[in-house]
Amino acid sequence: MTQDDLFSLDGQIAVVTGGSRGIGRAIAAGFAARGARVVLVGRKRETLLEAAEEIAAEGGSVSTQVADVSREEEVLALREALLALHGDLDILVNNAGVSPVYVPFERIHAPEWREVIGVNLEGVFLCCRHLGGILLEKGQGSIINISSVGGHVGLERLAAYCASKGGVEQLTRTLALDWARRGVRVNAIAYGFIETDFTTYLRGSEYISEKLLARTPMGRFGKLEEVAGAAVFLASPAASFVTGTSLVVDGGWTAG
Repeated sequence: MTQDDLFSLDGQIAVVTGGSRGIGRAIAAGFAARGARVVLVGRKRETLLEAAEEIAAEGGSVSTQVADVSREEEVLALREALLALHGDLDILVNNAGVSPVYVPFERIHAPEWREVIGVNLEGVFLCCRHLGGILLEKGQGSIINISSVGGHVGLERLAAYCASKGGVEQLTRTLALDWARRGVRVNAIAYGFIETDFTTYLRGSEYISEKLLARTPMGRFGKLEEVAGAAVFLASPAASFVTGTSLVVDGGWTAG
């Protein structure tokens, strides 16, 4: 195997949830550039089609499926659509996530808590349970759960988000143990503060931005392609002996 082959995803089928924007779209584009056939999954058809057109314009093989990963019936329908379209799956990236609650813990309402847990943690469970089952049946594959530094350390006023990502971290480790001898690798990527639409407000506030950059040893925000590169590595043959790990892409945030 050559050095190029180590990072090749040629011909592999990859599902990326939350794939229409931000980190999910960047990962999907990275996979497509390495030869994967990518299925973008999200809740809004229009944004999925826009992302698919952009990736296809760069020469990538991409299709779309509308699904809310927090709803089991929609994940089951996604599984059937995937098998009908491709008949297979090699890589699953559980990226879909929300963080609509930025308040002190005592002001979080139960419906808000359930929404965050439902998408960020139960959505990962449902996709691993039903789409990961395809990988188990064939005895090989890679699952990458997108976590956060909030799964490793506490983040002020983000209790629901941190609880959900902490759960993703532990689910990742447990699945890695359960499925290692069955040929399925399960890892996570815990990203820090990345230049995305979701951090536009934070980066636009001089006060908040200075605080975040002072806390980040590398002194800058991360780039989308830096998370995508980590995902390509974990999905590729280069990581064939890597499972149960959380690859932290945070500029050193959690090192201190």
